[in-house]
Amino acid sequence: MTTYTFRLYVAGQFAERAETALWNLRTLCESRVPGRYAVELIDLEKRPEMAQEERILMTPTVIRTDPPPQRRVIGVLSDHQRAAFALGLPDADGRAEENTKI
Repeated sequence: MTTYTFRLYVAGQFAERAETALWNLRTLCESRVPGRYAVELIDLEKRPEMAQEERILMTPTVIRTDPPPQRRVIGVLSDHQRAAFALGLPDADGRAEENTKI
């Protein structure tokens, strides 16, 4: 089974948009890949060098680092269908969203 790994870049760990994005990402992962994901939260206020290394232009930004290829989404992920498609998460039947059209 594939394990999904994400990095969520935020500006201020407790900012409203950061908390919303984290909640949406975890909710999305629990519905699509329960127990098969990891999320690393990176606060760019504490680690500004990461913004340049990863070329983060806006926050929140989530990057799926595994499985390859890398995918990134900017925003709070409120549209779960679009976020799942952009992040290449499987649907409820286990089919990858990247193989279906919205």
